[in-house]
Amino acid sequence: MAVLPLPADQIPLVLQDLLFRLKVRDVMTRDLITVRRTDTMRYARALMKTHGITGLPVAEQDRLYGIVSMDDVITVLELQRLDDPVEAHMTERVVVLEDDMPLAFGASYFDKYRFGRFPVLDRNGRLCGILTSRDISASLLIELYKEYARLEARVPAPAPRRTPGERLRFTVRRYDFENAGRAAHEIKKALTARGLPPELVRRVAIAAYEMEMNLVVHSVGGVLEAHIEDGLAEITATDEGPGIADVELALQDGFSTANDWVRSLGFGAGMGLGNIRRVADDFSIRSAPGQGTHLRAAVRWPPADTPPPASTTTGAEPPR
Repeated sequence: MAVLPLPADQIPLVLQDLLFRLKVRDVMTRDLITVRRTDTMRYARALMKTHGITGLPVAEQDRLYGIVSMDDVITVLELQRLDDPVEAHMTERVVVLEDDMPLAFGASYFDKYRFGRFPVLDRNGRLCGILTSRDISASLLIELYKEYARLEARVPAPAPRRTPGERLRFTVRRYDFENAGRAAHEIKKALTARGLPPELVRRVAIAAYEMEMNLVVHSVGGVLEAHIEDGLAEITATDEGPGIADVELALQDGFSTANDWVRSLGFGAGMGLGNIRRVADDFSIRSAPGQGTHLRAAVRWPPADTPPPASTTTGAEPPR
């Protein structure tokens, strides 16, 4: 990614924005090459060789039955059983993705499971695509170059407009994955309408999204609020959930209390609080077992028509 013509300090925010904005269905391969359970391993091997792939979904009438991989082919070659049916050697316990998942969670599966591909199902459980790491890389490169073109077109960037302050309030429900991200999207729209630079909008949107997902995954539901005024965007998330026993531990990347079901959906990677603290100029968290959690993140910028100071120092402060 370092070869991309984007400012080095902007690339992580651009990538995070893309990973949460894009869905698995936007990136997956739809033109599927599949085999049936009754096809032979010899036929599966020929398909892999012809198309230059290392795995095939085993499916009939859009119903997924398993996966057969190049490793399976190698095994039957050693056993001299290439004429066995695919169903005798396929993997039946398949890890799948859902097409409406954010791409961020699809990408996390490759790190978690170390597989080369994941079948993608629609909300009715029908096979609709397959996702590979190559799909993700190629799509991100294309989107990054599009983003660069948009940034180039915005030079010189318009100055932020002086507009009245506004407050947005959203009720977020536990495990409501279908609507997760909508509040953050509305906050992002409000900031964009004020003419703020894209990098500021991204920082606030990332903080809002991570807070919203924390409410969905870890609480019993709560309230996400945004206070936007000239020079400041403040996002808060409040819940009356189980609370956090060890805040310092929870701030470490990779630590998560998400249950196995939530993790199986691709959520609960343990990066949320760290991402919020990284993008915010001010960050605080108050939590205790049985007392819920209050998160606050603020992003600041010079007010409209006000020249920036000669030198500024901003940074996220750890919770006290």
